[in-house]
Amino acid sequence: MAQKEMKKEKSKGIGIPGIEIPKNNCDDINCPFHGNLKIRGRIFEGIVESIKPSKTAVVRWERRVFCPKYERFEGRFTKVSAHKTDCLNIQKDDIVIIGECRPISKSKKFVVLGKVEK
Repeated sequence: MAQKEMKKEKSKGIGIPGIEIPKNNCDDINCPFHGNLKIRGRIFEGIVESIKPSKTAVVRWERRVFCPKYERFEGRFTKVSAHKTDCLNIQKDDIVIIGECRPISKSKKFVVLGKVEK
């Protein structure tokens, strides 16, 4: 029992500057802070559109693409599903940082790393 409790309280940094370890603990194996999930690849900042699916947040961000016909930039949006852990209190319309990880399910290849203060 003592080892289990110690393991619960143990949290680790993920090696990305500017991202703090959450104060809450969780038992999620896919948590980058309290579980075994490694972060690799790209990191994005976006707005949470939905938290309806279980342990999932739909995150959207805007990108600019040059349109050669009109010689102007147009705005396009990218939406991805990201794994949401219990130790981060994420709500709809929060600005969050997400990082790429191994595929967790068919559609989830990102995990929420933290909130950005407004």
